Amino acid sequence: MEKIIRHFKGRFITGLFVVVPLGITIFILKFLFNFADGILGTYLDSLLSVFLDNPYHIPGLGMLTGAIVIYFSGALATNVMGTRIIRWWDQLLSRIPVVKSIYGSSKQLTQVFKEGKSSYRRAVFVEWPRPGVRAVGFVTAEVERQGEKLVVVYVPTMPNPTSGFALFFKEDEVHDCGMTVEDAVKFVVSGGAVVQ
Repeated sequence: MEKIIRHFKGRFITGLFVVVPLGITIFILKFLFNFADGILGTYLDSLLSVFLDNPYHIPGLGMLTGAIVIYFSGALATNVMGTRIIRWWDQLLSRIPVVKSIYGSSKQLTQVFKEGKSSYRRAVFVEWPRPGVRAVGFVTAEVERQGEKLVVVYVPTMPNPTSGFALFFKEDEVHDCGMTVEDAVKFVVSGGAVVQ
């Protein structure tokens, strides 16, 4: 009997390690699909109800319409007249008090992806929050202040790497951690469980 229980328990735990990541992936993809589809989907459903007596929701129609809108926005932005319209739009939004900070930050973020570069140059160790304790950080810039060369290191909080601290260190205070940027991001996101 004990052998059967041990067998069942072992297979069940192994099954959990297979099903849980798959389930989480499906859940997140479903959430993203419903979110993206829902942005325009509800408006399209209302529009269809004007033309059809018995309207019904068409899954994916909101995403398809969103993709078409993005394509035509890109087509508009690549010609001379569209560039002028976008420049005027940027100037208009940069004058509205609350909107300018949100729009400006979003614009800077998309610019990083547009340039195709990671803002993280390399993964490093720094002594933080106190001497003797090493934290994984990412070098984002190198600057010179009052004749001294400083390295800007972003130290993320675990497990959410989008929040953290941007700190200035001297060049000799930054040490190679032996991980690529991708491996260091995995390390941070996993809470230190995934070490390469």
